[in-house]
Parts: sequence; C-alpha cells; structure tokens
Amino acid sequence: MKLFVGLGNPGGKYAGHRHNIGFMAVDHIAADHGFGPWKSKFQGQIAEGRLGGEKTLLLKPETFMNRSGQSVGEAMRFYKLDSTDVTVFHDELDLAPGKVRVKAGGGHAGHNGLRSIHDHIGAAYDRVRLGIGHPGRKELVSGYVLHDFAKADEAWLDDVLRGVSDGAALLADGDSGKFMNAVALRTTPPRSSKTRPAKPAPEAAPAQPETAAEDTRSPMQKLMDRFR
Repeated sequence: MKLFVGLGNPGGKYAGHRHNIGFMAVDHIAADHGFGPWKSKFQGQIAEGRLGGEKTLLLKPETFMNRSGQSVGEAMRFYKLDSTDVTVFHDELDLAPGKVRVKAGGGHAGHNGLRSIHDHIGAAYDRVRLGIGHPGRKELVSGYVLHDFAKADEAWLDDVLRGVSDGAALLADGDSGKFMNAVALRTTPPRSSKTRPAKPAPEAAPAQPETAAEDTRSPMQKLMDRFR
C-alpha cells in the first residue's frame, strides 16, 4: 500500500494559496483515477483507491501545515506502513514555477510541513517537489506562499497538476523516471516535427557555346582532307 500526502492548510480561505499546491495535486489524482469520496480520518481527509498495481491512500492533513506530521504519522502507523511507502507532494520555493522534481529522503530545507513530518516519521520518505518560485527576499516568503496563485500562473499550474495526475500510477509503482516523463509531456510538450520542404537545387549555370578551335591548316591541306 502507498500513502500519498498532499500538504496544505485546511479551509476555503487557503484553498487557492501557493502553499496548498500539494492539496491541489492529490485532489486531481483522486478525481482522475476514480478514488472514493473524501472522509475525515487521521486528523485529515482521506480517499482510497488504486494507482497502477498499488492500493493507495490519499491524505490531506488538516492539522495545518506546521503540524502535518501528526496526521501522516497516525495514518502510517494505522496501516503499518514504512516511511518509504510515503510520498509527500509539497510546494517548493527553490524551483521555478512549473518545474517538478522527485526526491527520495534528504533534509526539509526549512519547509515547515516537511520539518513536522521529519519529526514524526523520519526523513526516509519520498517527495514530489512542485515549484512555485521564490519572491526574491526571505522576509517576503510568508506572504508569498500564503497568497493565491496569480492569474498568470493558471496555465502552467493546470499543466503541472494534470501531469502529476497522468503519472501518478507510475509513481505508485516506483518508476519515478516515467512519472517525470508524464509530467514533462504536459509541461514541456514536444514540438511538432513538421518536415521542412527540401531546398531547391541551385540552378545550373547556362551552358556556354563551345568555341571552335582555330583551323591552322593550309589551303592545300584542307583540300586534301576533303577527299580522304
């Protein structure tokens, strides 16, 4: 069994925030892959279904971001899962908007939701880092993540969420490479490979008339050659 966790803050006023892109990701997965209805459990909202060959539980902690680990730890213990069965979808300031990366284990890089999960289940879980960009200065970060995505972000955000959902079954089966390919097909689709018309061959230069070789024979020689 796999546990896919989307990070965010509960409540309508937070729903469109950059910090809630993790919630948005698992919502798309649930809708696209026929998961059951969301139910309240483990201090969060859960939905059950299958991704590829794996039974999968989607979880949106409702403990608020800074205490996400409480909900994740409770669900993991109930199902007797290992931390390596857990994948967390979260916003990433250090990636440009629209960029997605998969990471196994590692530090929390100051992300409060990850910090809390570290405290409850350790660091050996997978993450899907969903780039939202950085506002430029540290003091602007809080207001930036706790603010709705801009209108201009809608196109790339939709592509990212669709791509993550497209590749979710591959991710559950442990193939992060193919998952990333599925995301890339949405976020950076291949250019159309239209065949360019062949360049016309350069026109041949017009043939120049051959210049007759100068006849140096004597009149007698010319007469004799006529009757040979």
